[in-house]
Amino acid sequence: MKIYGLTGKTGAGKSTVAEKLSALGFYVIDGDKIARSITEKGKPAISLLANEFGCDIIESDGSLNRKLLASRAFKDKESTAKLNGITHPIIKAEFEAEIIKAENNGYAYAVIDAAALLESSCKDLCEKIIVVTAPEEIRLERILQRDSITKEQALTRMNAQFPDEYYNEKADILIRNYPPFEKDIDLTLKELTE
Repeated sequence: MKIYGLTGKTGAGKSTVAEKLSALGFYVIDGDKIARSITEKGKPAISLLANEFGCDIIESDGSLNRKLLASRAFKDKESTAKLNGITHPIIKAEFEAEIIKAENNGYAYAVIDAAALLESSCKDLCEKIIVVTAPEEIRLERILQRDSITKEQALTRMNAQFPDEYYNEKADILIRNYPPFEKDIDLTLKELTE
């Protein structure tokens, strides 16, 4: 089974590309879903995060206050690195379990869709890395529509990520997900299965 990595800066349109890959018969491993599942009430990751980012990120019912965690974890690159140091090993184990599941179900292709793929050892699971890109103003607009947050909060998240060059240098396949290039996406992705 061939395993690809899918990543890009927030708001670049990874989800759109993941949907297209799914339609092409890829087993899509959703890093966001896994990241959410490991931080559900009662999971060990919550107490590890609380030790680093403050006990008040845990609500009285034991659930995680995701907005409060995000405001602290994405305020600068050092804080984001601390978040990743806690969550990435747990997420990688989940990815490995999903890969086994895909193989057992006879999939020829799988894709790991993860925002912080390049900063983690999860990239080592992938044969090739697909990077989705879009200009900053388009990404900002998409984030504001998608997440219902303020412009300042969106910019804080965006600024906590590495520059475009970091992603572009590590890309085996670069997907430009903005006008007029979106028409090239289907063609580029189809080539992965040929």
